[in-house]
Amino acid sequence: MKRILSLSAALLLCSLTFAQNIQLHYDLGRQLYNDLSPRQDLTTTVEMFKPDRWGSTFFFTDLDYKSDGVMGAYWEISREFNLDKRKQFAAHIEYNGGLTSGHMADSYYANRFQHVALLGGAWNWHSADFSKTFSVQAMYRYTFKNGHTGARPFSGFQLTEVWGVNFANGLCTFSGFCDLWYDRSVRGNLILVSEPQFWFNLNTLKGWQGVNLSLGTEVEVSNNFVWNEEGRNDKFYALPTLAAKWTF
Repeated sequence: MKRILSLSAALLLCSLTFAQNIQLHYDLGRQLYNDLSPRQDLTTTVEMFKPDRWGSTFFFTDLDYKSDGVMGAYWEISREFNLDKRKQFAAHIEYNGGLTSGHMADSYYANRFQHVALLGGAWNWHSADFSKTFSVQAMYRYTFKNGHTGARPFSGFQLTEVWGVNFANGLCTFSGFCDLWYDRSVRGNLILVSEPQFWFNLNTLKGWQGVNLSLGTEVEVSNNFVWNEEGRNDKFYALPTLAAKWTF
């Protein structure tokens, strides 16, 4: 789960306070693909977005679970600095990192991800009523050395798009992101990850005001990203979840 805070909600709150939510996702990947037996069953995601007079800060943390406990953790934190009075253009700085563990074949594995620093620019747009939002980030990406695996550092680029659309009088939200970045270790040297989400926001129903629960789904669409039981990450997958979200 990545960058899944609805940008529409985030931008709407830019002049007010901060937004935060917690999500629970039941992953269906193992049921759909025979080679994904090491994949997690559940993921919890916590997100926070806080604007201020200079820009905004965003972070999220994922915890992945198997039946016997936590198997991995991942987080991203980013900061944007406004470059114009309309707050459309911003400088963007970001850090990504985490770790994972599990069983593959008859062996146990544990690994730290190569941590990543990104620096670039962002263009942010919203409709007049904030029901539609869109952001594009173009960044230089530096992947650090991994002392655990011996993987060497390298640099490249990353292009990110984030969107949010609220419709049906706020009952429904379609949001998500798409990342494309250079990685010299994969076939074609490019990794693609997108996670569109669809939510039904129950607090818009009569008698449910104040119940800030949303029910929906996410589909992780990726190429050269997900690792399978053969220890390879060179395939395309579309991995849906059943999800619930509480917004504070």
